[in-house]
Amino acid sequence: MAVPEALAGIPGVRTAAQLGEPDPAGQLAVLPALAQLLPGGGLRRGTTVSVRGATSLVLALLAAATRDGSWAAVTGLPELGLAAAAELGVDLERVALVPNPGAESVAVVSALVDGFDLVVLGRSLAGSVRPQLARRLAGRVRNRGSVLLAAGSWPDADLELSVSGRRWHGLGEDGHGHLRYREVLATSRGRGAAARPRSAPLRLPGVGGALGTAVAEVPVLPARVG
Repeated sequence: MAVPEALAGIPGVRTAAQLGEPDPAGQLAVLPALAQLLPGGGLRRGTTVSVRGATSLVLALLAAATRDGSWAAVTGLPELGLAAAAELGVDLERVALVPNPGAESVAVVSALVDGFDLVVLGRSLAGSVRPQLARRLAGRVRNRGSVLLAAGSWPDADLELSVSGRRWHGLGEDGHGHLRYREVLATSRGRGAAARPRSAPLRLPGVGGALGTAVAEVPVLPARVG
């Protein structure tokens, strides 16, 4: 398959021969705070994942995978902040950026799935993919043993991650101060081993910009009298 023009000159794009036979049972590493959300504690190769509600969660998923030696590509996400990605631990030297795939978007995504361990699709690009094409791309992802991560909805995703309950900390009661971290509740649900929803409180971003684990609030029960 010819490499689309949008990918010309990007280091890291590998051919099927360079990749070798994928290990469908393998996983891509994730940060410890995210492991409890995923069956087996990592991103299972050959799967499609939908992430809703936070681009920072997408970056957090990129972090451990790239630091562990995997190659990643991000396309259709021109607003991606490289400084924020680096703060969350992403190894930028192992990430290829295709901000605007243009009219060749389908060919670009197909080539990226063939050549990278982890492929991230921006929200607008992921939302424009029709179910029939999504199934074809999902089959390609399974065959290659890569992971497709959609920042937004994705038809029949193997796993869905969402973020809710956002709350910033750092400002005083008078409204002065600096925002230090944001607490969220991350939830995962999907197929097979992921059918049962899992949730984890996170600091996204945490103090200093990196992902952290938040302490779940425990409701205080009224004392019994007598």
